[in-house]
Amino acid sequence: MSDYLFDHERLDVFHLAVEVNHWFAAASFPAGRAHLRDQGLRAADSVLLNLAEGLPNRQANMGKRHFRIALGSAAEAAVVLALLPQLPGAPDTLKKLRRVGAMLRALAR
Repeated sequence: MSDYLFDHERLDVFHLAVEVNHWFAAASFPAGRAHLRDQGLRAADSVLLNLAEGLPNRQANMGKRHFRIALGSAAEAAVVLALLPQLPGAPDTLKKLRRVGAMLRALAR
C-alpha cells in the first residue's frame, strides 16, 4: 500500500497537521467566537493544501513559497488558539502547531 502514497502522506508534518485540522473541525467555540473557529479551520486547511502543493517542487522556489505560505497559515491558526486558551484541547493543539511550524520552517529553507 505504501507504494501508492503521495509524497506528503509520508511526512510527519502532514499527519500532525491533519490532527490539528481535525481538532478545529470538531472544536466547540464559545458563542460570538465562531468566526475564530472558521478562521482557524481555514488556516489549518491552508497548511495541508500548501504542503501538498509545495512538496513535488520542494527544491524549487515555488515549492519553498508554498511552505512559507503554510508556515504563515500555521502561525495564524496558533493565534486563534492563543486567543482562546481555555478551550479543551487548545494547549495540546498549540504544541502540535508549533511542531508543524518548526518542520515547515525547515522545508522552506
